[in-house]
Amino acid sequence: MTATTPRDLRRRWARALVAARGGAAEPDPTPYADNLLDRWGEPQRRYHTTEHLVAVLDRVDTLAPYAQDPQLVRLAAWFHDAVYHPERSENEERSARLAERALPEAGVSPEATAEVARLVRLTVTHAAVEGDANGAVLCDADLAVLASGPEEYAAYASAVREEYRFVPDDAFRAGRAAVLRQLLDLPQLFRTPYGRSRWEPPARANLTAELAELTESTAGE
Repeated sequence: MTATTPRDLRRRWARALVAARGGAAEPDPTPYADNLLDRWGEPQRRYHTTEHLVAVLDRVDTLAPYAQDPQLVRLAAWFHDAVYHPERSENEERSARLAERALPEAGVSPEATAEVARLVRLTVTHAAVEGDANGAVLCDADLAVLASGPEEYAAYASAVREEYRFVPDDAFRAGRAAVLRQLLDLPQLFRTPYGRSRWEPPARANLTAELAELTESTAGE
């Protein structure tokens, strides 16, 4: 993953925003970047941090050739977890509404804003339909962590548990198992050719192993 400073992230935001609004230099992109970085840096986050944002942006860069409009996918990556409170169920919807408020003010067209908001809402299920090139790229970039090596995957799972530290162990295991089953039930976790070839097999192996561990822990009680 790219080592990225806040200054680097502001630059990445500015490039995507300026491109999405056809090259217009104004309004100044910086306040919007700062607002989003503040959100991504909130203390309740353990996995959904700026590190996750950078990882998704890097993966969008890798998958950009498959997207219809990579710049809009990049903007969607910035917004997809911009609102994140683990105890709430409407984070994606609130993140999409934030995009719908901020992007027109930042000079983005209504059509492009609607596409970014649609992509953010798609991360509820990660079930991009056939032919949705932008959706496939964003969802694959967001789910690529599932294909991590053993240590990184364990760190990811541990960080998710930390975000839900207010949930009792038995309830967390049941809820996490349901999420894993939902993902494993998808015909394909990844929709881009790159994702299918590079990430699908290790991701399914990781999910299956974690689900088995959760199930064994429950059965042992």
